[in-house]
Amino acid sequence: MHDDRLIVALDVPNIVQGQALTDKLGDAVSFYKIGLGMLTGGGLALANQLKQEQGKKIFLDMKLFDIGATVENAVRGLAQFDLDFLTVHGDPYVVQAAKEGAAGSNMKILGVTILTSLDRDDLDGALIKPGDIKDLVAERAGKAFEAGADGVIASPQEAALIRALPESKGRLIVTPGVRPAGADLGDQKRIATPAQAIADGADHIVVGRPIHRAENPRAAAQSILEELKTV
Repeated sequence: MHDDRLIVALDVPNIVQGQALTDKLGDAVSFYKIGLGMLTGGGLALANQLKQEQGKKIFLDMKLFDIGATVENAVRGLAQFDLDFLTVHGDPYVVQAAKEGAAGSNMKILGVTILTSLDRDDLDGALIKPGDIKDLVAERAGKAFEAGADGVIASPQEAALIRALPESKGRLIVTPGVRPAGADLGDQKRIATPAQAIADGADHIVVGRPIHRAENPRAAAQSILEELKTV
């Protein structure tokens, strides 16, 4: 039985490098995230190939944000690819539009609360209301759930707060910003280890660089999966 709690981020520029990485990971990994960085490099084609030919689960990380009608149309177009997760900004009207677009498909809509690379200074610069990031993330998550989101994206540090919300019952929490002990932090500012993130209420963790930059990506993925067994 595959442990799909680990989602590997294919943060590489194009489909050729994406295929090379998925070949190395083989049957060790069952769930992949494909984001905007690879969209122009054949990301959708790779998503289709992994899903249809290899039976992998696919998380399309597009973080869509636009007027409602445009989001609805974009999601309707993406829903025909039979993918598993799609991210949109967690603003309630965006979530509602995305859910309309996904109607009739099995694609789950995940709302982005506040990007894991941001801190309070960044939020001030973006004119986001005052308050502690953790509280704002929990508040945004609650509003996204009320708008119909199947889940939310949040840093591991907010997973427990969100899991404690009554609205989170039966909804997914997916956490990027996960770094195995001793790994380089990169540009993430709000992080935790894989086991900690799951223990705090996350359903899935997203890991990129610590796997694809490892000398042996498959071994790196297996070591994270072993750690998850301890939770």
